[in-house]
Amino acid sequence: MASADRILARLAELGVSLPEAAKPIANYVPAVITGDLLFVSGQVPMRDGKIAYTGKLGATVQVEIGQQAAQLCFINVLAQAHAALGSLDRISRVVRLGGFIAAVPEFTQHAQVMNGASDMAVAVFDDLGRHARTTIGVPSLPGDAAVEVEAVFEIA
Repeated sequence: MASADRILARLAELGVSLPEAAKPIANYVPAVITGDLLFVSGQVPMRDGKIAYTGKLGATVQVEIGQQAAQLCFINVLAQAHAALGSLDRISRVVRLGGFIAAVPEFTQHAQVMNGASDMAVAVFDDLGRHARTTIGVPSLPGDAAVEVEAVFEIA
């Protein structure tokens, strides 16, 4: 297998195929390259054109389901990165992930939910997937999504 297929091959080993990158739903672009950084706008857990995980953590959504939502958000982040770069092999490091967790005020396990995205980053990129991170709880997200994830990558 050609080296240009390294990250897609790793995703296939993990049983993941990249979806088509979602179109923006408002006045923004899905990704911006500046210098050696790629910024990917927040991605919700879309599957087959629909938000797959809706609701609030601590109410209708359990932590394990939130982790699955965060993992799917990261896969959608990778789809945007692939669309922007042409190849995920251009990513030399995951710099930062930002996670937004729709939750009831009493919910305090935001970090555990966001581990779904962080664990996927490390599974795909190994040590280069270890990143800085911010995770916050919010009262709501677009389309009643349970989770949203944004990313910054270093690119070659």
